[in-house]
Amino acid sequence: MELSDTIIGADPAFVAVLDHVSDLAKLNRPVLVMGERGSGKELIAARLHYLSRRWDGPYIRANCAAFTESLLESELFGHEAGAFTGAQRMRAGLLERAEGGSLLLDEIGLAGQAVQEKLLRAVEYGEFERLGGTRTLSADIRFIGATNEDLRLAVEKGDFRADLLDRLSFEVVAVPPLRHRPLDIPILAEYFARGMARDLAWPTYPGFTRAAEKVLESYDWPGNIREMRNVVERSVFRHGDPETAIDRIVIDVFPAAEGETPAPGPRPLPAFDSEIETVERRLIRDALTAAEGNQAEAARRLDMEYLRFRRVAKKHGAI
Repeated sequence: MELSDTIIGADPAFVAVLDHVSDLAKLNRPVLVMGERGSGKELIAARLHYLSRRWDGPYIRANCAAFTESLLESELFGHEAGAFTGAQRMRAGLLERAEGGSLLLDEIGLAGQAVQEKLLRAVEYGEFERLGGTRTLSADIRFIGATNEDLRLAVEKGDFRADLLDRLSFEVVAVPPLRHRPLDIPILAEYFARGMARDLAWPTYPGFTRAAEKVLESYDWPGNIREMRNVVERSVFRHGDPETAIDRIVIDVFPAAEGETPAPGPRPLPAFDSEIETVERRLIRDALTAAEGNQAEAARRLDMEYLRFRRVAKKHGAI
């Protein structure tokens, strides 16, 4: 996996998707996973496989964007000896390797028409032939498509087969972008920051200042979780001091073009914010005292969500 072997998130919008995927995994049907780049489509696809009855079978990923149409056809379906110049021996394709398991067709929207036609038969009937072959092979595979494109629009333009889209989309899982998962932003930022601190052999993880947290929370994250990982790890590395909280989030690393004025970084927060943090700290500790240390009860007294209460309490060293 590119992002992490662990799915991380507690935002209701994301938890609802995970619950849906857990139920869907039990069915042996094709699924289409849609979402922006970097939003975690591969992790969702893997969850579909490993929570299914096929969990102990192969889980194979085919990146449809990484090959020309002819090479993708050979990669997926294999080829016979002599099928094309340089094909000196028979080669099994990814469909044969995925037998009894699941096949992720990543960036399925970029597959060419010839590949789409052969995939349609494989998805619908479980049959295919190797490139240059005449013998029909069977395929006991669960197909999972993944895309960041609007395939319905691609169908309208004639770039994607309507019948293949229909077969792949027994169910569609829409992975929410990070900006629609606001409660997960601090959770993911801390996860990636702690990992980078370990890589740097820091004795402790110093956390973020509130100013830095606000930058993370207010940014739109067009690259989603993949972008966040890069930004957070870069910011920890550039901070360089395990003894003080990380106070600067480095989002743009490219130098300004000649004659262009660099975009100003986040302005220091006024003293007002330090006063707010003082009040915040007092409220958290007073609530814990009144609740006799029961964190759930303390969160209820402050009318806060439990996860948010724990995050704020940890920031102030109250728990």
